[in-house]
Amino acid sequence: MFKVSSGTEREVAQKLIEFDEVMQADVIFGEYDVVAKIMTKDLDTLEDFVSDHVRNVPNVLVTSTMIISHEYKARSQRPKAK
Repeated sequence: MFKVSSGTEREVAQKLIEFDEVMQADVIFGEYDVVAKIMTKDLDTLEDFVSDHVRNVPNVLVTSTMIISHEYKARSQRPKAK
């Protein structure tokens, strides 16, 4: 999750999805501005990726990394309205 400079949320999300490691990036409302799902082969690679690439994206002010312990269901799109 990222806090970014005001008004740059979309720009940051679009820059993040240019990285192969970023599976998804979304603009969100609340304490943080952008959330991204990142996949790497191990935690050392994740640490390097966040330090060397994500934190160097312009307008990224704060990062907070959370690790998924179990993923139960993932969708590529929302269910259709009935």
